[in-house]
Amino acid sequence: MFAAENGLKGDPRLQGISEAIRVVPGFPKPGIMFQDITPLFLDHKVFKDTVDIFVDRYRDMGISVVAGVEARGFMFGPSIALAIGAKFVPLRKPGKLPASVISEQYVLEYGTDCLEMHVGAVQPGERALVIDDLIATGGTLSAAIRLLERMGAEVVECACVIGLPEVKGQCRLRGKPLYILVEPRDIDCCQGM
Repeated sequence: MFAAENGLKGDPRLQGISEAIRVVPGFPKPGIMFQDITPLFLDHKVFKDTVDIFVDRYRDMGISVVAGVEARGFMFGPSIALAIGAKFVPLRKPGKLPASVISEQYVLEYGTDCLEMHVGAVQPGERALVIDDLIATGGTLSAAIRLLERMGAEVVECACVIGLPEVKGQCRLRGKPLYILVEPRDIDCCQGM
């Protein structure tokens, strides 16, 4: 569900978030219209608004784990976790975590990849939120859900800053709700950024 459909219709914070996203054509390969969120972090108000919207949604849901998907989920996850009184669990690319891990492979729109999580980072019965910057096919979030559920966590919801209007990946999320702040930007709106 988009934030604008859930009580935030017309909220100027959503427009500010959308306007802060830069479109980079052909990155990381031809045909991809990369939605670059790094300019969002250059404006402390827009960054705070992004985190605040998520915090307002999740503060009373009894979430004890915020799992951030490498790497852009790391930019939002810790702030959200601190604000709602949860721990932050990084879901990393292979070989980045030093202790024992469990792994989950998945398919991207432009290749395949794998996520890893430390064994013991999540306890059975913990309620988890998965955070990432963007959902396209749903493969990454689906892998994150599988990792957390293999450790016995209950995934309450997945959240992304950007999501396709048709959210093709929602059907791959194992029935988990999906919360999205804004739609992807079009290249025409981003000239000069």
